[in-house]
Amino acid sequence: MGDKIPVSVLVVIHTPDGQVLLLERADHPGWWQSVTGSQEAGESLLETAVREVAEETGLDALAHDLRDWNYRNVYAIYDCYRHRYPPGTTHNTEHVFGLTVPAALPVRLAAGEHLAWQWLPWQEAAARCFSPSNAEAIRRLGEVGR
Repeated sequence: MGDKIPVSVLVVIHTPDGQVLLLERADHPGWWQSVTGSQEAGESLLETAVREVAEETGLDALAHDLRDWNYRNVYAIYDCYRHRYPPGTTHNTEHVFGLTVPAALPVRLAAGEHLAWQWLPWQEAAARCFSPSNAEAIRRLGEVGR
């Protein structure tokens, strides 16, 4: 069993006109998502978001408009990932952030973590996500025009 903390961030990276960056998971081809990752011991949620954006895309979140959207999701951890957490851990709390970038920027994927990336209009991005909480976060982007 692992020692991952069951607290994570979801960072919806988007342009002012509603283009959203999605990444395809290497461990599950066809599963598209926004940047996401678990908090490490001693990190603030903001620090986790900045680190995960850098690791997964090569982008510097602090050079753009990173905002805590002030809501969170609690969900059952997928069975295929439970081994990463302490025994008996079944749920994760995900804190949602948005990162506005000026245009659809090229990214540098983390080797072994993602296979591909694409920018899509928010409606298409929400429909493509495998994670219901990720899709909901993207739909919120479209509804409020963050």
